[in-house]
Amino acid sequence: MIRKASAQWKGDLKSGKGTFSVDSGAFRDLPYSWTQRFEGTPGTNPEELIAAAHASCFSMAFSAELGKASLTPEWVKTSCTVTFEKTDKGFAVTESHLSAHAKVPKADKAAVEKAANDAKAGCPISRLLNTKVTLELKVET
Repeated sequence: MIRKASAQWKGDLKSGKGTFSVDSGAFRDLPYSWTQRFEGTPGTNPEELIAAAHASCFSMAFSAELGKASLTPEWVKTSCTVTFEKTDKGFAVTESHLSAHAKVPKADKAAVEKAANDAKAGCPISRLLNTKVTLELKVET
């Protein structure tokens, strides 16, 4: 499986503007800029897309790990907070924090926690990121 996205940037770093698209067509020519990335102007940025990718990947991996334990979640909700900050080597993603909430009827809490930790370690986006990955889990049975 190969997935593709593309980006274009016009102008200098601080006053320029760019767009990115994904080949699936889910979005095309989505704008991004310095101010969206570093100054909080409304709009998206690469780090927000990484957070969305990590949250969605983890949710699927968690469901898969629960399935391995013969458990079926009613639902899994995950948010992800990516910390993007200046380091001695320049700007970097220094942490990706997953906050998951799952309803898994009739489940043993220890089995659900094991599945969540296995998903955190094994989801493809967790493995892709070269940063600290943390997890906060809330379980309803």
